[in-house]
Formats: sequence, structure tokens, C-alpha cells
Amino acid sequence: MKWSLLALCIGFAIDLIAGDPHKIPHPVVFIGKLISVLEKGLRKVFPKSVRGENTAGAVLWLLVVTISTAIPVALLWLCHTISPWLRLAVESMMCWQILATKSLRDESMKVYAALKTGDIEKSRLAVSMIVGRDTAELDGAAVTRAAVETVAENTSDGIVAPLIYLVIGGAPLGFFYKAVNTMDSMLGYVEPPYKNIGLVPAKMDDVMNFVPARISALMMLAAGWILKMDVKNGWKIFRRDRFNHASPNSAQTESVCAGLMGLRLGGDAVYHGVLHKKKYIGDAVRSIEYTDIFRACHLLYATAILSLILFAGIKFLLLVVM
Repeated sequence: MKWSLLALCIGFAIDLIAGDPHKIPHPVVFIGKLISVLEKGLRKVFPKSVRGENTAGAVLWLLVVTISTAIPVALLWLCHTISPWLRLAVESMMCWQILATKSLRDESMKVYAALKTGDIEKSRLAVSMIVGRDTAELDGAAVTRAAVETVAENTSDGIVAPLIYLVIGGAPLGFFYKAVNTMDSMLGYVEPPYKNIGLVPAKMDDVMNFVPARISALMMLAAGWILKMDVKNGWKIFRRDRFNHASPNSAQTESVCAGLMGLRLGGDAVYHGVLHKKKYIGDAVRSIEYTDIFRACHLLYATAILSLILFAGIKFLLLVVM
């Protein structure tokens, strides 16, 4: 466990420095391919009915999380039999690939850079890389809002929640979480053809993120205090609007971010050509500006670093006591 904690700290540092180099194969890509292959195979095996597709989704979820967890367990065991230092190096690389702090900032700042030049088409293209909604008709304010919402939501999904799982169970549990999260991203839609087969993956993502999302919100509030943001309003909007989302988890950090920055986020959005009615999150204390993407990224980094210090510190103290 001490090796895993050290690997987490090393991996976190590498992530802040290097992000996700596109030339290096990413494990999540392989998880995505595994999901696609199993989805196609299971659709052929199970009946094309609501119950059949729901069952296929449950089997798919079980297979993907089992394989995604078992492979790093076996690989780390093999490395440890050779040398603890080899295991440390490999697990550090795994932790790096599970976290997404710098990549989330970099992709969001591409939207910021495009908006700064006034190129709306480039801005729409940039934001389409990090959101699931349709972006072709968005104006500058809507593009900015989408980017800020993504930074806020993924502060939990991409950084704080993975950190929690990594602290508890090392890289194998981290990959378990990434598999759960990736399945929800690929299959967790309410429109066909994913409505039934994606039911279990979507619900399990809600379950696995229930506690981490709320911890993430509290960590973001603490980070907002460090950055001298409006913590009083952040707490107010969090308590009022944290359930203003179809997901029980997504609005937890979004509400904090909206309150800290004095923005109104959320609202209706179009996904795959279908309009989804969504509640607003926060109050429009001021108009949203493209520079709010930069501010959201500052909040992202402060939350990530504070979370690592707290979680790793608690784990270290527990290891010392034990």
C-alpha cells in the first residue's frame, strides 16, 4: 500500500507536467474498444427486447470492469515479483494515465483561446471535443458556459473521484473506476440505441460517483476559499441547486462552481438532435465571460492539488498507525 501511495503522488506530478500525450496509447482507448466489441457481441446474443438489452448491459458492465481491474492486478503482481521498483514505475505510469488534470485544462483552454480571437466556428469545434451536446448553433456565451460546466463536472469525474479510488485501492481500483466512467460516457444515453443496454452502466456510474461527487463539491468549496472566491454564495448555490440535473451527481460540483463564480450554468441543451429540458444552476450575478474558463481552470487545479494533499495525507497517517 505504501508503494501505491508513492506511485499515486508520482503519477499525479507527471500528469500535471505532461498531461495526456496523444502519441502514447492510452488505456482508456483500449477500454473503449473493449466496450464496443462486447456491446456488438452481446447485442447478437441477447434478445432485442427491453429486458434482453437490459440484461446485455448488465453482463457488459460486469465483463468490462472485471477485465479492466484484473489486467492491472496481474501486471503489477508480475512486476513486483521482478522488483518493487519496477512495480513502482509501472503503477506510477498507470496513475498518471488514470488522472486527467492537465488534459482537462488544456482542452478547455483551447476553447478559451478560440473565443479570445472571436472565431465562433473554431470555438464551437473546440468545445465539441469536450462536451456531449450539439454545438453547431451555440453562441459565444453558450460555448463558454458549456466549457465551464465541463470543467466543473469533470473536476469530480476526471480528478477527485479517481484520486479517491486510487488512494483506496491503487491503480487496479483506479482502472475499475475509469471503466465504469467510460461505459457511462459511451452508453449512458436515454435515446436509442443505448437507452436499454446503457441502463445498468449509467446507474452503476451514479452509484460509484455518489460519494465522490459530494466529496468533490466540498473540496471545490475549500479550494474556492483558498482562491478568495465567494464561498458563502458557493455554499448557498450548492445547497439549493445540487440536484438540478438529471444525474444525481453532475450538479454537485457544477453548483459549487456556479456559486463561487457568480454564474448561471445549466439550462436546455441539444443532444444528438434532441432538445433536453434542463434546470438552471446558480444565479446570474454577472454575465458569463470567456475568461471564466480560465478562472474555472484555476479552481480545477486548486481542487486537484488540495484533494491529493488531503487524501494522501489521510492514507499516510493510516499506514503509520497500522
